[in-house]
Amino acid sequence: MLSIKVYRDGELELPQSIMTIGAFDGLHLGHQALINRAKSRAEIYGVPFVVYTFDPPPKVYFQNQSLLTPFAEKEKFLRNMGVDYTIVASFDEHYASRSVGGFLVELRKIHPQEIWVGPNFYFGKGKSGTTQDLNMISKTFEQPVVRCSKGEVISSTRIRKLFQGNEADQAYCLLGRQLTNEQV
Repeated sequence: MLSIKVYRDGELELPQSIMTIGAFDGLHLGHQALINRAKSRAEIYGVPFVVYTFDPPPKVYFQNQSLLTPFAEKEKFLRNMGVDYTIVASFDEHYASRSVGGFLVELRKIHPQEIWVGPNFYFGKGKSGTTQDLNMISKTFEQPVVRCSKGEVISSTRIRKLFQGNEADQAYCLLGRQLTNEQV
């Protein structure tokens, strides 16, 4: 089994890396595309690949949304995807009040050569940080949305709605997982 090193926010320092940042709740096909893209860039550069994520995801914390993937399950998926390091920030009131500058100071310690994010990525207090802010410390790339065969965007919000509508088979398809007999 592959190993993965998990750190709390502010603990990891690296001389260089490629990283991706996101809630990654569900680790659905869109998340998988983003992670695989960033991982392939890390392989090209021959540097560690870092995933920066949150527990709980911000939408779960702020909007009381249902959690699609508990952290233990998320860690297992990331390990199987070949992630070298995972930074997991405990998302709470204190973390949510973090400034854009404070977040950038932490990222500088990881020395990302590239940062990969999903569409409509914001960070920091009040979602005031943008990809332009990330560009101040590293080249930042936004992975385009991933669509299902019907042309609809794959998102955690859509997957939650499918589960709520008792359409688990479609939800599991967008998660890239098979529906097992135990889940029927």
